Amino acid sequence: MANVTLRVLEGLERGKVFANLPTPVTIGREDDNDVQLNDDRISRFHAKLQDDGGRVILTDLDSTNGTRVNGHAVQMKVLQSGDLVSIGRCVLVFGDLPGWQTLAQTYGDETEPNQTAFADGDQPLVNPDDLDFLSPSPGARSDCEPLFPLGAPGMPTDLRPLHRAQVSDVLAYVHDQLGQVLAGASEETQRGGPRSMRCSWEVWQKLVSLQATLASYLRKIADPD
Repeated sequence: MANVTLRVLEGLERGKVFANLPTPVTIGREDDNDVQLNDDRISRFHAKLQDDGGRVILTDLDSTNGTRVNGHAVQMKVLQSGDLVSIGRCVLVFGDLPGWQTLAQTYGDETEPNQTAFADGDQPLVNPDDLDFLSPSPGARSDCEPLFPLGAPGMPTDLRPLHRAQVSDVLAYVHDQLGQVLAGASEETQRGGPRSMRCSWEVWQKLVSLQATLASYLRKIADPD
């Protein structure tokens, strides 16, 4: 029986992580769902994730407004890590990606679990250098080092309400800009070719990962407790 992780990129639950849910998993508007999303465009029981031989299959449960994966309407689909699942106004990313933030984000004496991804022995799952997708491409000339060579910085703490609102505005703007990039992409399949979006799949994953991190930041700012 497979466990699945879903991260909410868009919607009222933006920034929420449903981690390591045992299959089968139902998604919908009702409280009885494993993933409950507050959106009137989502059916009471909208979609289901189930395991078959270690692969996770998404099935639309004859919902009113349908389900889309990577911009395509689907009734059933085998999901792969990094797939974007659109249900109503909500967008969820399936699984974990190589670009998830791996540096510990410390708030007081606690580490925010949704901002870290450590393997056994507290070692990062990926090299922090791999997270900087803004670095020049191989062969390109660069006169300066990356601004954040160790990955994304930690969130500020003990902010006044005004400061929280200002930071939220900045992050919401960046989140919206990235959302436009994601919404404008579509999956392209070629017989015998690599799986890709309009940009490379690697860059796509890193864009989704960055948006998920920003969504978590926004949720932390909106609900500091």
